[in-house]
Amino acid sequence: MLKIDAHQHFWQFDPIRDSWITNEMSVIKRDFLPADIKPSLTRNEIDGTVLVQTCQDESDNEFMLKLAEQNSFIKGVVGWIDLQATNAEERLNYYYTNFPKLKGIRHVVQGEPDDRFMLGKKFRQGISLLKQFGFTYDILIYPKHIKYASELVSEFPDQKFVLDHIAKPFIKTGEIEAWKNDIIDLAQYRNVFCKVSGMLTEADWYKWRTSDFTPYLEVIFNAFGTNRLMYGSDWPVCLLAGAYSRSLEILQIFSSRYSQQEQELFFGGNAVRFYNL
Repeated sequence: MLKIDAHQHFWQFDPIRDSWITNEMSVIKRDFLPADIKPSLTRNEIDGTVLVQTCQDESDNEFMLKLAEQNSFIKGVVGWIDLQATNAEERLNYYYTNFPKLKGIRHVVQGEPDDRFMLGKKFRQGISLLKQFGFTYDILIYPKHIKYASELVSEFPDQKFVLDHIAKPFIKTGEIEAWKNDIIDLAQYRNVFCKVSGMLTEADWYKWRTSDFTPYLEVIFNAFGTNRLMYGSDWPVCLLAGAYSRSLEILQIFSSRYSQQEQELFFGGNAVRFYNL
């Protein structure tokens, strides 16, 4: 079975567009392109990746899709369109018709000032358009948004959703109970998958230990089961707190308690099925 990294990024650094990359993130304040990740993929025997948007502009789609055309290891792309726009259906049809490697759409909901943003009428109308084109939707949120995500996914039982970065729990401070309860509620919706990604950067960047992640992993694996979870590196953002292989090793150690078949689903099979790679 293919080994897939279901969540990584590329960018050509722009200080204005990429203002989310602050001074304390100097290690990722530069360009990141396919040649930069290839050694890590080869060393860790990763067969392919899903490339995910970082900014809310269709020029980013063009950039990612061109890289996907040039690099066979990029198996799929999660892009962005304005789901609230009146021409949302037209834009979705354009990508569906011309770019088979575009598999899904993501919006940076965590950056919206309104916590209930994803329940807005125009946004929900945009979500309702995705299924006809076979597009998935990546949910990028903080713990405070999980209850609204549950409300959203319940309205669209036939739409495939995936929660990014296990909703960014407060690993650094060890907070878990409220996040755990909301995750259990969200996981009851069978149309929702979850990416086990982005954990390093929610921990103490400089002092984390492998054991810091175990309680959160136990919650996620128990809630979603091994058939709705997928591995993602969140490279190069993960470099803020550790190398590619370090973030992967945490999950290899934890998942070793599961069968070989379950590990294959987690490290690739589920991503292939979810994104139709």
